[in-house]
Amino acid sequence: MFDGRYTNRRVFVTGHTGFKGSWLTAWLLTLGARVTGFSLDLPGSPAAFTALGLERHIRHLTGDVRDREALALALGEARPEVVFHLAAQSLVRPSYEDPARTFETNALGTLNLLEAVRRTPEVRAVVCITSDKCYHNNEWVFGYRETDRLGGRDPYSASKACAELMAQAYFASFFTDGPALATARAGNVIGGGDWARDRIVPDCARAWAADIPAVIRNPGATRPWQHVLEPLSGYLWLGSRLLRQEGRKGTDKESFNFGPAAEVIATVEEVTRALSAYWPGFRMRVDRADEQGQKESTLLKLCCDKALAVLGWRAILTFGEAIRLTAEWYRDYYAGQGEADMRAVTAGQIAGYAAEASAKGLAWTR
Repeated sequence: MFDGRYTNRRVFVTGHTGFKGSWLTAWLLTLGARVTGFSLDLPGSPAAFTALGLERHIRHLTGDVRDREALALALGEARPEVVFHLAAQSLVRPSYEDPARTFETNALGTLNLLEAVRRTPEVRAVVCITSDKCYHNNEWVFGYRETDRLGGRDPYSASKACAELMAQAYFASFFTDGPALATARAGNVIGGGDWARDRIVPDCARAWAADIPAVIRNPGATRPWQHVLEPLSGYLWLGSRLLRQEGRKGTDKESFNFGPAAEVIATVEEVTRALSAYWPGFRMRVDRADEQGQKESTLLKLCCDKALAVLGWRAILTFGEAIRLTAEWYRDYYAGQGEADMRAVTAGQIAGYAAEASAKGLAWTR
């Protein structure tokens, strides 16, 4: 997979202890990569990182992307050839609680990562993961393209737009003859092992485990839900393709949307009810009292035509398949499976997804 470019390759992942970072790390290990992870701390307990016992299989570094010198030192010591930058404050509602920390982590953290890359000549490819919320949201019924206006009305969204602009400036100023750089935009990712607060699937999982009703807000909010393996396949394929392009000249960085098919959208309530089919006795209630005037978009979707045209990438899972994989992972975890078993469950889902993508002829599987 991915042209075999990760076999025995030195890869540096920021935010590797987070939900997406843990899945990316697990996938890289199956590909034979030598992974160094740099992350401030665990997102909480439980966490996918500990459930999979990943610390014993990688070089695990504790650090803050807001600390420029510490990040530069870690990158310099690891001498990676590929960098995946996922470290972030990744939630909208906490961005209202601490907007300064959100901007410092998401915007200045990206700045520090790019500065560290400048000091590390071994780096050949950089994939910066931002968010679908980097777009100025007009509540359009059609998907946003990579050339659409950036912006944000809340601290989280604005911080991700800032990260995009920083990557643009560094590419144009410093990387046209250096490491290949691209940004990747995705959102509303689901899958086993996410326990972040104020996300509908983790909230449902916690409620299911505790045998209490799940509290949902904005039940009518519509999102293009996708399983975590979908965008990760895009990130990995993008990194592989960037390795091919080392030393290319250009005046603009590349950006790619990685989202589900246009028809794979559902409301928060529909997601909750779909999950409940796998969890007998599951209950829910709607509570709008905790909104405190904080606004989130009710409609946001991506156009992924560029990823298909340039990378030959597209999403393959139906909404039902994404829900099933997510529910099965949590069900196995709460059944008391140990680290080795959960690694096997995770590897099995990765292998199954790759097999389905191969059967559909996706470019990254050849």
